[in-house]
Amino acid sequence: MNYFVSYNTDIGLRKNTNQDSIAIKMMDTPGGRAVFAIVCDGMGGLSSGELASKEVIHAYCDWFDTSFATAISNGVYNVEEIIKTWRMLAQVENQKLAIYGAKQGAGLGTTLSGLLIYQDKYLMVQVGDSRIYELTATGVKQITEDQSVVAKEVAAGRLTPEQALRDPRRSILLQCIGASPTVEPAFYRGTVQPETSYLVCSDGFCHEVSHQELLDQLGPQACTDPTVMRQNCIYLTDLVKQRKEQDNISLVLLKVY
Repeated sequence: MNYFVSYNTDIGLRKNTNQDSIAIKMMDTPGGRAVFAIVCDGMGGLSSGELASKEVIHAYCDWFDTSFATAISNGVYNVEEIIKTWRMLAQVENQKLAIYGAKQGAGLGTTLSGLLIYQDKYLMVQVGDSRIYELTATGVKQITEDQSVVAKEVAAGRLTPEQALRDPRRSILLQCIGASPTVEPAFYRGTVQPETSYLVCSDGFCHEVSHQELLDQLGPQACTDPTVMRQNCIYLTDLVKQRKEQDNISLVLLKVY
């Protein structure tokens, strides 16, 4: 499989720093091309959120560059071992950030949404409320589930999705890396089809755009080449800002063809 890749990140309208961190990694292997995309939405005073998101990004990118690369070069691709490693990384980073925050007298944390595609399969890891979507010619599907108070209320039938968008508890997470006593990531697996796009984004991007707008701008039929993808990522970022989204805004887009 081959990929077009694009991204955009923006400080947004209100914050003094961009506390989101993003990364895209690709690797050519004997078994085909592997691609890894990750978005972390940091939270905390001053530069603390930025530090938290960057620390987690670095940990997972280092895994891809070293452990994953070594295993693949040796002909080993074990999804269960990857899940164990990803879980361990989230828990180790949770402890490290908690210790750092206690020493500095500052609370800090970050979400995590990561996507690995290899040999027509995907594996996703999720902590918090950043999101991963799958876009096909026929529609948009949110694969990950938000780990937030309002998402729990929607699932229980106590809020509608429309009410959740404006609920004052929208930003309250059930867990995040660095600020939770324990962290248990969620994992998602599936099969990848050609002519499919995958969107990894922070919550600042997704709240103010509809599924139809995502499909029209970021769906596989709209993503004719990386230049167009980049233009469309910027267009939707600007649209989100016009609709008065206050948070940092970040997205990574992959098209499989």
